[in-house]
Amino acid sequence: MSRRTLVVGLAMAATLTATAVPGAAAEEQAAVKFPSTKFPLGVRPVPTKTVTGVTRGVDLYDVKAGSSTDGYTVTVLMPSGRDYGSLPTAEARLAEVEAAGETASLQKVVRPKVADAPAQEVYMVRVGLWSFKDKAKADKTAKKLKDAGLKVKTDYLGDDGLKTTGPWDVKVVMIDSRSFRGTYAASLGTSVAKRETVSSMAKARGAVAAVNGGFFNIHTAKELSGEPVGASVVAGRLLSEAVPGRAAVVLRGRTARITELKSTITAISQDGARLPVTGVNRAAAADELVLYTEEYGAKTPADDGADVVLDANGKVVTLRASGAAVPKGMRVLHGSGAAYDWLNEHAWEGWTVKVDTKLTDLRTRRTLKLTPDLHVVAGGVGLVRNGNVKVTAKRDGHDSMNMILRRHPRTLVGTTRNGSLILAAIDGRQPGVTVGANFVEAAQFMRWLGATQAINLDGGGSTAMVVGNKVVNRPADGSERAVGDALLVLPK
Repeated sequence: MSRRTLVVGLAMAATLTATAVPGAAAEEQAAVKFPSTKFPLGVRPVPTKTVTGVTRGVDLYDVKAGSSTDGYTVTVLMPSGRDYGSLPTAEARLAEVEAAGETASLQKVVRPKVADAPAQEVYMVRVGLWSFKDKAKADKTAKKLKDAGLKVKTDYLGDDGLKTTGPWDVKVVMIDSRSFRGTYAASLGTSVAKRETVSSMAKARGAVAAVNGGFFNIHTAKELSGEPVGASVVAGRLLSEAVPGRAAVVLRGRTARITELKSTITAISQDGARLPVTGVNRAAAADELVLYTEEYGAKTPADDGADVVLDANGKVVTLRASGAAVPKGMRVLHGSGAAYDWLNEHAWEGWTVKVDTKLTDLRTRRTLKLTPDLHVVAGGVGLVRNGNVKVTAKRDGHDSMNMILRRHPRTLVGTTRNGSLILAAIDGRQPGVTVGANFVEAAQFMRWLGATQAINLDGGGSTAMVVGNKVVNRPADGSERAVGDALLVLPK
């Protein structure tokens, strides 16, 4: 089935509204500027943009582009539950639709090649094509097919990652390295385990701007789901281990750098025995040695293992049964199975157990100093590297059709050649209002803004941008979602 637009939209005329920034020198040349070229997505319309000065060196852009010309279709799901499959599977589904009395079309879809995954050719089965205002007719057809025993969904064509004219609704914060006088920080809120809204974390630190951070663990117990999936450093303290090779933004003072990280943590007993610590502030698996800090905000695992409580100098204060909170000012090594045996043999009360922590920048091969000015927010997928689109979806565990091709809300962070920082929230999943972006489009958008390095943070319903204690974007869930962590722009 060929894709076609239902309404032809006109390109938007450009507008610019400026609000002066108190204390900024008029003659000072900005290190980062909003692009003057056409919007990089769709039919490359001219965007409308309104700029508001937030504080010295920090500007908020409200960007809109494109027009709504997409309509609806009914997509037939494959036996796997996906909306695509191999040609034989799709042909079998098409025959079932026709047996139910509807005419179906077979659509070949090519998921684009990315830096670490080849292109993928799949097939979709779709029924009908309705204009945006006729969604009810698509729903009626979907119901008929469901009543016939088929699994289907009403699909907005702007979401599927193929050709679209938009629209796009984006909020962009540009932080000029030459004039910005504040600092950057990461926040996990009141604890690692708990999820909080970006606005709550921003307000607690007095941030002038903030965005949600990386992915949090949706596959753990609900009370632990705030735990970041990837490296998290707050004020020099490693609060979540790195996923080896996963992209992150490293913040130190008013500098920001995007790279890949590896964490290495080792427990070293005073008798010389050593054992790798495989996790920090998360649920523990069998035979694992996991470190818990006072920022965890939850009890250690209540399993057959044991806890060793360490003071600030690494002295073993006590050995205890597991399943208790981390005492203030202390750390806890929890072990089960083989790790439990190691603690019994090498972590006696009164002994010293050093926890050696190293965080390595895989681009420079240098160890990052865990000083109080260091903060790290883990990303989800690499997008731009050295000025070129380089989507590392497979390495980062997101090489599915849904993640690479389909459009979703996106939170993006990028750095420019001169060290300026760019934060972007592309809203999506709002038919007729904003379509979001897929990974390749997100990379193209960040390059357009001037980023030479860029990564994807958490997105979907998690996408949130806060400026001046207000959520300035339109979260896909209809309201702000509680998330694991946030990247904060502080006034000093």
